[in-house]
Amino acid sequence: MKVNRQTVDLSSYRDLVVIYLGMRVNTVAGVKTALGFGPKISNAVGMKPEGLLLHEQIIYSIFPMHVGMRQYWRDYESLERWSRSEPHMLWWKQFLRDTGGTGFWHETYFMLGGMEAIYDDIPTRIGFSAFAPMSLARGPMFSARTRLKIAGQETKPTVIGEDDLYS
Repeated sequence: MKVNRQTVDLSSYRDLVVIYLGMRVNTVAGVKTALGFGPKISNAVGMKPEGLLLHEQIIYSIFPMHVGMRQYWRDYESLERWSRSEPHMLWWKQFLRDTGGTGFWHETYFMLGGMEAIYDDIPTRIGFSAFAPMSLARGPMFSARTRLKIAGQETKPTVIGEDDLYS
């Protein structure tokens, strides 16, 4: 049986932003902090913030407890507007005052190009930080060329060509 391989047409989402977020438990007290965020996040998502297209929960690991989410936003302005309003603004201020035994990170990917990340009290290098140089956070990928309709040639051929896969 051949693989039913599909793709999506993102041409209507030229300003799409995808953000991965995670909360990692660093101390025993962090379990309570992490579990306490579940209902808060569910309530915030249930309010259907303008520009939020999809919210998905993720469990990165059980031990150490490391939970998070992936969100798809219509554009950066919607994400920024939400992140700078209540309830998020309150959560972020509280976290920066007291992490509650947790660490927090996010990685953001922009359809128009560019990525950024932040890692707060994350004791192990994950995501971009596992391979890229890190620096103090002060102030502020690549996708398949053909699906994005970017001019020019692929820099490398695909691992297996479509004709080889389906012939």
